[in-house]
Amino acid sequence: MKAVEGGQTSEVAALLDRGLDVNSTDRDGNTLLMLAARYGHRDVAAFLLSRKADINRRNGYGDNALLMASLKGDLPVVKMLVEARAELNPPGWAPLHYAAFGGVAPVVTYLIGKGANKDSVAPNGHTALMLAVRDGRIDAARALLFEDVDVNFRTSAGETALGIAQKREKAEMVELLRRAGARQ
Repeated sequence: MKAVEGGQTSEVAALLDRGLDVNSTDRDGNTLLMLAARYGHRDVAAFLLSRKADINRRNGYGDNALLMASLKGDLPVVKMLVEARAELNPPGWAPLHYAAFGGVAPVVTYLIGKGANKDSVAPNGHTALMLAVRDGRIDAARALLFEDVDVNFRTSAGETALGIAQKREKAEMVELLRRAGARQ
């Protein structure tokens, strides 16, 4: 785990060559690949993928390597994982939700371009747009709106992205949403 966190590919290789399981986990269920994604160690992640690391394995919190890379906003690692066939539209939290929540517009755009469901609903009932709006992630919101997401989606409680922006007093976001056709 320390070798992965430190980005020490040669040390990771030596440990795997001595018998360490490529899908070994820490006490939270984070695999070596998840840690490489979380810390942005592209070389380590690529090496672990070459050793057949389980790309879609989830930790105790339900996160996987692509979710972690999406939240961090590490586009090169996100691309590597998607190209290695990481799941784009899993049930529950999706990479697009994490990228929107993290405010990472380039990752949002990339994921949608690769087939991420732009209007998927997260377990909390919110879409990626609502997650971006909630925390004032204006660049992510712009990227989502550019991709023609459902700007007027309503949760089961009747919340909309515009309502969230108004409640949180995010004036710039309110204006952006209104220009995109949002209504209450």
